[in-house]
Amino acid sequence: MQYLKAFLVGGIICVIGQIILDRTKFTPAHILVSFLTTGVILGGLGIYEPIAKFGGAGAKIPITGFGYALSQGAIKGAKADGVIGAFTGGLQSASGGIAAAIIFGYVMAIIFNPKTKS
Repeated sequence: MQYLKAFLVGGIICVIGQIILDRTKFTPAHILVSFLTTGVILGGLGIYEPIAKFGGAGAKIPITGFGYALSQGAIKGAKADGVIGAFTGGLQSASGGIAAAIIFGYVMAIIFNPKTKS
């Protein structure tokens, strides 16, 4: 049942992204930033927590889950260390994802020739 929940939640997030990509002139970069920001906002407001508990990896693996991890780290850091903790906490909680994005982004930029959406 856990796999089904993850598939449904992750699939819904991906369907939303695909609909936005097909129906607007947004580039994948616009959608990426929009989903990340949405994850941070929903995480900060406590709305993403029930989605993450229900969907598990289906909610935590997409980019909205990365935004959620950033917001939760920032909240924990702010409670522990104040304003400085708000900045460092988010980075500490998501440092693995940040490092992977930098490394894999660099490798993909070397291998492929990116093009803009017309």
